[in-house]
Amino acid sequence: MNVQSDTSLDDESIIRRTRPTTGYALSLVIAGAGIDEAQLAAAIADIGAEVRSSETVEGGLEALVACSGTAQQAEVLSVVEQVDGVDSVSSSDTTFDLHVDGKIVVSPRTPLVGPDELAMAYTPGVGRVSTHIAEEPSAVWRFTGRSNAVAVLSNGTAVLGLGDIGPEAAMPVMEGKAVLFKQFAGVDAYPVCVDAPTVDDVVAVGAAIAPTFGGINLEDIKAPECFEIEERLQEMLDIPIFHDDQHGTAIVVVAALLNAAKVIGRPISELSVTIVGTGAAGVACAHLLAEIGIGDIIGVDSRGILDSSREGLHPSKQWFVDHGNKNDRSGGAREAIDGADVLIGLSGPGIIEREWVSSMADDAVVFALANPVPEIMPELMPDNVAVVATGRSDYPNQINNVLAFPGVFRGLLDVRATNASMGVKRAAAEALAAMVTEPTAERVIPGAFEDGVADIVARSVSEQARREGLAREIVE
Repeated sequence: MNVQSDTSLDDESIIRRTRPTTGYALSLVIAGAGIDEAQLAAAIADIGAEVRSSETVEGGLEALVACSGTAQQAEVLSVVEQVDGVDSVSSSDTTFDLHVDGKIVVSPRTPLVGPDELAMAYTPGVGRVSTHIAEEPSAVWRFTGRSNAVAVLSNGTAVLGLGDIGPEAAMPVMEGKAVLFKQFAGVDAYPVCVDAPTVDDVVAVGAAIAPTFGGINLEDIKAPECFEIEERLQEMLDIPIFHDDQHGTAIVVVAALLNAAKVIGRPISELSVTIVGTGAAGVACAHLLAEIGIGDIIGVDSRGILDSSREGLHPSKQWFVDHGNKNDRSGGAREAIDGADVLIGLSGPGIIEREWVSSMADDAVVFALANPVPEIMPELMPDNVAVVATGRSDYPNQINNVLAFPGVFRGLLDVRATNASMGVKRAAAEALAAMVTEPTAERVIPGAFEDGVADIVARSVSEQARREGLAREIVE
């Protein structure tokens, strides 16, 4: 995107700066008598990995070692084998272990302990419930699980940072999303990974499955197709359609920026924002920032600044020309960043240089959200940057969609909402921001595991849906 890689940060430096995580943990079984545990821990620490737990067992030691990547996993195995007293090492990747047989199951809410319960849960009793719903369709919200069910719908065309890897490869991610829905908001979410490469295909699937669900969470669908899919499905259906890669990111970004503005003592209306990366998340962030009254927005894609000289832009990118870049700047990311108050990176690892950030305004705000390696590492920020956020859990101010989507859907489902409007998204962002009563540079957003996040977001969403007339009246 008209940027050069930071040549001061080579691949090995990036690896070293990427902190160990259980996402790349190894489970080690180390055989040997008289293993020097202190030497073992020191050897692992020397290469940047971290022993998270260890236990002495008969004949040796079991240990969980967090690593920064697969290269470091191999390095850990090599150094452990050289520790005094070690005879042999066997290992497994704990992330793959966790995914064996999938991460979710379906379990009944009502146990069937005998023929009486079977007669009510299934035939002959269930026919009476079906007849009632046929006569009064809105009763489906009371007498089925639809009121707590969300489809996590993906065609696998933009999975994480991996690209178009297909619906089968998308399954672990969608299962993970379902786990988060249940864990944080009690929502029953179902992975629906489909062989549907075109907009028409996905729309047809979404429309066909809608009677089963109270909402559809679109996930990992590439831009610009995702915009049309969401728009068409929402026009067709009377349940909320929410593309989390867009709106979940936007909600959390805006919440964090509302508090960052308080930290630097500037009104939102005076801030100029540069968004590097104008895919699904970048576009949604821009729209929600405009909704809260941001001063100016400049978008930067792979060809540079979105300005009036750019012809044939997709409507999602033309928006930046029509609604932002008030001074019609041109050039690349460097020129877009110069003088900006806020930089939001939604692009790729290591593409923003320290020198460019140093040209931003005093008390600048930088959200470098490429994951796991941000556009610029927090350690490289110049002195003019006052607030930094990333997508990582090992730095302050993690911009994590899990702060948004569970509560948003909980609130929508609670009132059987028909739409996830811009007002609903703004209400979610403002509720999140309000959870941090005294923002600081190190805390502009709640943590993902803080108590009450989903509940607070849900209440705000439900109230806003009622105010907008989006709540559904149910005939009991």
